[in-house]
Amino acid sequence: MTTVKTPQLPAAEEFTDAAAAVARLEQLYSEATQFLCTEFSSVIADGAAVPHRIRAYYPEIRFTTSSFAQVDSRLSYGHVSAPGTYATTVTRPDLFRHYLTQQIGLLIRNHGQPVTIAVSDTPIPVHFAVASDPNLTVPQEGAAGFTLRDVFDVPDLATTNDDIVNGTYQASDNTGPLSLFTAQRIDYSLARLSHYTATDPQHFQNHVLFTNYQFYVAEFEAYARAQLADPQSGYISFVSTGDHEITNADAEIPPTTKLPQMPTYHLKREDGSGITLVNIGVGPSNAKTATDHIAVLRPHAWLMVGHCAGLRNTQTLGDFVLGHGYLREDHVLDDDLPIWTPIPALAEIQVALENAVAEVTELEGYDLKRIMRTGTVATIDNRNWELRDQSGPVQRLSQSRAIALDMESATIAANGYRFRVPYGTLLCVSDKPLHGELKLPGMASDFYRTQVARHLQIGIKAMEQLRGMPLERLHSRKLRSFDETAFL
Repeated sequence: MTTVKTPQLPAAEEFTDAAAAVARLEQLYSEATQFLCTEFSSVIADGAAVPHRIRAYYPEIRFTTSSFAQVDSRLSYGHVSAPGTYATTVTRPDLFRHYLTQQIGLLIRNHGQPVTIAVSDTPIPVHFAVASDPNLTVPQEGAAGFTLRDVFDVPDLATTNDDIVNGTYQASDNTGPLSLFTAQRIDYSLARLSHYTATDPQHFQNHVLFTNYQFYVAEFEAYARAQLADPQSGYISFVSTGDHEITNADAEIPPTTKLPQMPTYHLKREDGSGITLVNIGVGPSNAKTATDHIAVLRPHAWLMVGHCAGLRNTQTLGDFVLGHGYLREDHVLDDDLPIWTPIPALAEIQVALENAVAEVTELEGYDLKRIMRTGTVATIDNRNWELRDQSGPVQRLSQSRAIALDMESATIAANGYRFRVPYGTLLCVSDKPLHGELKLPGMASDFYRTQVARHLQIGIKAMEQLRGMPLERLHSRKLRSFDETAFL
């Protein structure tokens, strides 16, 4: 049998103080990853075959209760539903320090029981362990003088999945999950985020705006600079694609020679409650990819603020659409979230968006209906759907009472529902294909010039309203299933 070299495995410890528990998680994770980095450097430098495996493990949080404790029924998280043992592996506790402290603290307070911090039995893949060291890279298979998988653990897609969030998870040892994501699943997404957005995950804020046009970026940067110039704004820095961070409103940002697939920008606050803008481009595949990975950061809300086709004759270019229902013809989530699953509107998000529209446009009540319509948003996976036989698509759009069509909103809302992230949609009508108003170059230029700034401002104001809302109100019970994890 192959011997295994591991760091010294310490005994499990119980904690009734959340901050101390997180500090212990950080210590265990740091020791494990430092061990792997040191051993990896040595093996690469030596270049010879290694007669043993080298392995370190993720830390874990474990919690046991024997009581059906009655917890405030208004809360959608922070407690377990039945007696038993629950556990989750943890990665990057430094990145998730505030989140973990909050979630562990609620668990201890609501049940009056300690949590146990220990080393798990889940190995850390060497790719993820060395990711934080810029001097180390894992060579492709065959490039090193040894077979990587014979010595180190590598990412295992068989155990990196969405079984917990999809409600298909089956525990093998009667231990229930504490969190929606395992450590390997989180590490996978952190790596993907760096690749797709060209910014480090540490910069992401708790409030995420998605758009489908690069035009919004210049407006977001202008807003960010104005906020940095105001010492009372609470914002501390602006990070652009490529991890260029400025703290001065007049600081220069080097031009980006090659944009990543999903250019991303962050207006940061000290506590992470700032705003992140992601240009996901056009299409449901990008929308799913972005939300699949951002979800592991546990944002407090994400909103789609993009352009759409208006489907009603009473709409005009520049009108707003507040989505309160979704016709899912994007298909990218059909295997994860059945098409028959209703995607409800969330009152807190809807009210914040409507209030923001009223504030920016200075219209309210019945007058607001002049420029904003609430209804079903259809999302389709065919950009040129207009060229198909109209009897099928148009009939379905009419039967669904759709008022707008795009290629991202239903995907973002459905994945928000699936990942328990509060979601919403505010679109701006940029063309009316059913009524002969196509998106042509001259028309588009006038539209973008007059509408982008106002639309983005509405999205930002909505996020700032949501930031002031208590989390127990924002994170709706609508998003939680019968047997939920304790962690948000």
